[in-house]
Amino acid sequence: MELFESLKLMLTDQLGPFGPVLAAGILGMFLVLLTLPILMRKKADPLDKLKNTSRHVAKPAEQTQKLRTTSSKDKLEKYSNFLEPQDEEEYSVVRLKLMQAGYRSKTAVRTYHFMQFLLGASMLVVGVLYAILQSSTGDPSMQTTMMTILGPGIAGYMGPKYWVTKRQQKRQEEIVNGFPDALDMMLVCVEAGQSLDQSIIRVSREIRAGFPALADEFEIVANEMKAGKDRVTVLRDMSERAGVPDVSSFVTVLIQSASFGTSVADALRVYAAEMRDKRVMRAEEKANTLPTKMTLATMMLTVPPLLIILIGPSIYEIAETLKNANF
Repeated sequence: MELFESLKLMLTDQLGPFGPVLAAGILGMFLVLLTLPILMRKKADPLDKLKNTSRHVAKPAEQTQKLRTTSSKDKLEKYSNFLEPQDEEEYSVVRLKLMQAGYRSKTAVRTYHFMQFLLGASMLVVGVLYAILQSSTGDPSMQTTMMTILGPGIAGYMGPKYWVTKRQQKRQEEIVNGFPDALDMMLVCVEAGQSLDQSIIRVSREIRAGFPALADEFEIVANEMKAGKDRVTVLRDMSERAGVPDVSSFVTVLIQSASFGTSVADALRVYAAEMRDKRVMRAEEKANTLPTKMTLATMMLTVPPLLIILIGPSIYEIAETLKNANF
């Protein structure tokens, strides 16, 4: 604390009453400028080399047509080196988390980091303005000034991460709750004579009203199978996108059933019964933890009024007796 106070006095003597605020702002800008070269550093992409090489090769007009066109509306594309992680592993982790939260667009990672940067910088500016106002109306300490400036910036930077984490947890909870019903419906479709692909399409339509996240996953699986993608790869991709142990076990059951040539209906029947039992066990677990959670609230809300009712009159009588005795 003495070090902060001496530093604050020195900055106030040198730069005036707003010296600590200006020093904090300059330090923040210096840190931002220091991290920009690190974020802008990018390794040479082999795909970019192929694109540059292909530009110098003359091709017929019918072969110059691109299969995929980049959208001109994406204004953040030129800042992709700054907004997107250049490490492949880090990019994959962020991409998977956003997919599990329901954000599956190609620019999701870029938009996510842009929102972090935008909210962090905006809240940092708000913190600086509030610190200037606080310094003009009073004499806050150096520690208070730093917390006033950095606190909103950190909160703004962590806001998108908190939002995505909550969306991921909510989506996974929805998938867990709707998965037993989806398996029962899929079992009925398979036993009625439909194939696994047709049953997945039917289930995705039927459960959309109650569990849209799970319906989206089944719809993606159906579309990828229609496109000719390998079934094992499609199911494993679904398990990765969902991030739920129940879905991973279901995918493993289907892959093993296809590998060993066993009946899909028998595998679904056994696994659906297991999922129903697990749902009942989860409900019983929550019901058993409810009395423990209510104990503290019960003690706080019932014991003090009960003590007041039982002991209050006695304390009042004792107080009156002592008061009369003094007189």
